[in-house]
Amino acid sequence: MANMRMDKNPMPEQDPKVRTGNFDETALGYTAEAAVDEAKRCLNCREPRCVEGCPMSVPIPAFIARVAEGDFKGAYETLFAVSNLPAVCGRVCPQEALCEGRCIRGIKGEPVAIGRLERFTADWHIQNGGASPDDEYAEPNGHRVAVIGSGPAGLTCAGELVRLGYEVTVYEAMDRPGGLMMFGIPAFRLPRSVVEMEIVRLESLGVEIITESTVGKMDSVDELFEQGFEAVFIGSGAGMLQKLDIPGEDLPGVLSAKDLLMRAEELGRDAMAGKRVVVAGDGDMALDAARTALRLGAEDVRVLCGHPVDDLPARREEVHRALAEGVTFLPETAPLEILAGEDGHVSAVRISGREPDLLEADTVVVAVGAGPDPLLLHTTPGLDSTATGGIAADAATGATSRVGVFAGGDAVTGVGTVISAMTAGKSAAASIHKYIQGK
Repeated sequence: MANMRMDKNPMPEQDPKVRTGNFDETALGYTAEAAVDEAKRCLNCREPRCVEGCPMSVPIPAFIARVAEGDFKGAYETLFAVSNLPAVCGRVCPQEALCEGRCIRGIKGEPVAIGRLERFTADWHIQNGGASPDDEYAEPNGHRVAVIGSGPAGLTCAGELVRLGYEVTVYEAMDRPGGLMMFGIPAFRLPRSVVEMEIVRLESLGVEIITESTVGKMDSVDELFEQGFEAVFIGSGAGMLQKLDIPGEDLPGVLSAKDLLMRAEELGRDAMAGKRVVVAGDGDMALDAARTALRLGAEDVRVLCGHPVDDLPARREEVHRALAEGVTFLPETAPLEILAGEDGHVSAVRISGREPDLLEADTVVVAVGAGPDPLLLHTTPGLDSTATGGIAADAATGATSRVGVFAGGDAVTGVGTVISAMTAGKSAAASIHKYIQGK
């Protein structure tokens, strides 16, 4: 019998006053008892709208039913059959806009906590050995595929191809694999250890990852084909930072959210020289930057966001956590000019939509997104681009203008979500399989 409580089982969290002093994960995860109780809220609908809302088509009622029975191993096997990164998705996927947004329990109460149950199931699996089900993988088929980028698109594509028996080599420009998941999302939302465990599992199943290898500067796409790869997937992400294009943007004290997030943990507490921080942007990256600034010692953090707080293009849960930690949102505002003090360093930001229109600031963080890096477009003859500078690729198959070259994720669309990148990687893997087998 279904559990008819109207609200979700609450997620245990670090106290806001404590967590702003560390980079440990904010959310602590469900206990087994809470997970089973939450799973029993699922009505196991005959026509599950939640599945319709999931880009990866995860069989949500099926895995939740296993959790409700206490069969956590079976729940993981059900999840893993369609998703290579469930521990990541359970933490950072915007469920409220996707699967949970379609849940029928949400009509008169809160939806089933699908994301929290996915996280619990994946974490339980990691804590109990972490091996992947052997029957999910085919025998080697003798074909080789190269993947450029080890973010969510690249790793998903690689994982899907390994399932089908391909020999896959992933080329990563950074010194560690993981892409956005490792360098663009702070550890208090997505612990590095979780990403590393997912990567180690893929490597143990045969995915080769070569770090500090920038395709386009070292080997070209054409050279990869010459080395015997039969197809190439480009999942190189979005590395070109967008700017505000306002006066004063080049002043000392202005930095990008990407740089802040990449260096935050090595900097440590009290590294934020500026105690008054203004963040420009209103997506997940802006929230991550604002919360990171607090953990680096900032005393006053304000976010200039173009949307009302209730309509920010960010995970609702993270908005509430930012508010609890002391982040101030200035809705429907935008920076017009960054001003310098007598020493030439940032001293204030002139803004629109609010009076007074001048905010004192020691540091300004730009978090307005990023676009695809044009390197591969410039070094790969015959590869077409989009009007926004991404690689032109078919939305359904990932096929590009070059035969045998496929692309997906942020390299095509610009900054998106982890789940959209994973979906693109999975679709491209199916298309690569069809392409190679049809040759």
